Amino acid sequence: MTPDPTMSATAPIQISVLIPVYNEEENILPLCQDLKTVMTSMALPYEVILIDDGSQDQSAERLRQIALSDPAFKVIRFRRNFGQTAAIMAGIEHAQGAILIPMDSDRQNDPHDIPRLLEKLQQGYDVVSGWRKHRQDNPYIRTWPSRMANWLISNISGVHLHDYGCTIKAYRREVIEGVRLYGEMHRFIPIYAHWMGASVTEIEVTHHPRTSGISKYGLNRIFKVILDLIVVQFLGQYFVKPIYLFGSFGLVALLLSAVSGCWALYLKFFTDTSLISTPLPLIAVMCLMTGIIAILLGLVAEMVVRTYFESQGRSIYLMRETINLSSPPTED
Repeated sequence: MTPDPTMSATAPIQISVLIPVYNEEENILPLCQDLKTVMTSMALPYEVILIDDGSQDQSAERLRQIALSDPAFKVIRFRRNFGQTAAIMAGIEHAQGAILIPMDSDRQNDPHDIPRLLEKLQQGYDVVSGWRKHRQDNPYIRTWPSRMANWLISNISGVHLHDYGCTIKAYRREVIEGVRLYGEMHRFIPIYAHWMGASVTEIEVTHHPRTSGISKYGLNRIFKVILDLIVVQFLGQYFVKPIYLFGSFGLVALLLSAVSGCWALYLKFFTDTSLISTPLPLIAVMCLMTGIIAILLGLVAEMVVRTYFESQGRSIYLMRETINLSSPPTED
């Protein structure tokens, strides 16, 4: 690979392509060659950040050779395997472009879809997600479980996409710049962006069958996705008001305690049923304790949230723009 002579060393980077890499020694070089052809044809300043996620084959050496031959290709190497989410997070933190485009390194995503993603982005959207409508994977192990997961995520989150698992997407930097990702949450970035007020859409993208290397995905990832979805839903609805969740659960438990206690007393005084012959008193006591603990946890969570926002200097709201408004006064 040779450097692009049309690229200005001082021109601000407009597009950052982020590629996590894990044991893809056979795919790296042809992928980068295809990427260079596509990116050069658009005549926009770009960078490609390749994140080596602790590869155990020759991927690291291939990445080093590519980076030394073309400064537009940049490499981050992890000390060990931290996962795709951590790799994408590292790419976001080190990217300089105004538009960020993550994609897979296995060559199943097609670099020629990048201009189409950008074209859709220019129509006023903040996030354009890829949809592998004609997916070239095992239908029983990958495709059908993915469809069920996408249906579940869309209906719970309210952000309806056909293919959350498709890595190739296009983001405007401002809608994901402050996002922190953990676990397997890279697939939920469109949801985070939607919370930030971003407009989200999707387009069909090409999906090629894997020709070399071994897939790193398995059915066990479904359980991780479900658990991460629970976390995402909690953060989206109750992060700044956890007492609503814990308090509601506590109040329901207290109500059950009152009903169980009253029922036990009714049986005692009106049907001459001994309290030790029915589990109702035990249920009433356990529900009472559970309700009190839940409410107390909600109060503790409220204090933690307030400490978080105040210590980090973060705001509970986000502004898109201001008009005829000066900066807020600072305290002496």
